[in-house]
Amino acid sequence: MRALLLAALLPLSAMAADQALLERGQYLARAADCVACHSVEGGAEYAGGLPLQSPFGLIYGSNITPSKAHGIGNYSAEQFYQAVTQGKRADGSNLYPAMPYTSYRLLKRDDVDAIYAYLMSLAPVEKPSPVTQLSFPFNLRFGLSLWNSLYKDSIILPAVADNSATWQHGQYLVEALGHCGECHTPRNSFGALQADRHLQGGELLGYEAPSLQAKDLAARGWSQEDLATFLKHGISAQGSMFNEMYPVLHHSTQYLADKDHQAMATYLLGDVPPAIRKLAPVPLSQVDASGQRGRQHYLNLCAGCHGAQGEGVPHVAVAMRGNTTLSLPSGQNLLRVIDEGIAEQQFTGFERMQPMPGFRQQLDNGQLADLLSYLRQTWGGHGSLSAEQVSQLRRD
Repeated sequence: MRALLLAALLPLSAMAADQALLERGQYLARAADCVACHSVEGGAEYAGGLPLQSPFGLIYGSNITPSKAHGIGNYSAEQFYQAVTQGKRADGSNLYPAMPYTSYRLLKRDDVDAIYAYLMSLAPVEKPSPVTQLSFPFNLRFGLSLWNSLYKDSIILPAVADNSATWQHGQYLVEALGHCGECHTPRNSFGALQADRHLQGGELLGYEAPSLQAKDLAARGWSQEDLATFLKHGISAQGSMFNEMYPVLHHSTQYLADKDHQAMATYLLGDVPPAIRKLAPVPLSQVDASGQRGRQHYLNLCAGCHGAQGEGVPHVAVAMRGNTTLSLPSGQNLLRVIDEGIAEQQFTGFERMQPMPGFRQQLDNGQLADLLSYLRQTWGGHGSLSAEQVSQLRRD
């Protein structure tokens, strides 16, 4: 009787173990933000087709559902591991480093195996990926062997022995699973991460991906608590996620546990964070002539949503006070947001921001320079921008 009972329980135990593996794989796939690059808006998740712009041409996110014709249905766990961490397809050819294997090479094997198990449990989507469109010689995959020998292993992480367990966990989430350095590290002319400038900020589709180094985060007013809140909800006292970070919230960070948000914040700011820079608003009397002219543009175009004194409106528009976009030195992101606007944003819970229109057609270079000067001097801790600088930023 006891043997029969044990035999009956074994399949249940195996089923529970399999279910736990799939749930862990789903969680890790979200932490790795796989769906963001391997899905198109309105399409099936992981079915590929998303166009990824690069300086060398157009690369498309591939189908990573279990389709045998178009996806990874014929991949073994070992072949999947080689693709994710080494940039090698099942046929032995090279993947383009738009697939962030330069960071994923730091993943633990059992984590990759869990992601593989989860992806293979999904329904296959029979959808071919569009053909990548790269210029010569970048369309020759064999040339990536030389690139890999030079750059694949270039990012070396600092030792963890003297840091807390929370810091060490955060390092794995930020550097490996979250692959934050792929956007927040500058690249050289060959598209490789500049290892000596790790997390010092990069550029993506004309926007600045800000520095994530502790001293720079603190200079922009970030605390561990605020950063963890930002990762969980997409919005904090420093502003809201937009542009390429907005999908990161929706596909990835909002699903992580609170302890993971805290670990990431601990890693980025350190076990002992640097002193936070708190900027007091600069009165209009201390703003230069350009900024004083810009005040009127602010009242005409911005104050209705962001408040006459930059206080913002909850669930409508973020505050200018303490806003991290205003505190970035270059002014590039601030200019693009004003020129192009931001679509309506829905964050976790009931939090949302209404759409912001773009004002490219309403503001010439001089007028925009004045508005930027007012914003940067009043709340950003930076000086004016000239019409010539604005013209150059618009061209860039």
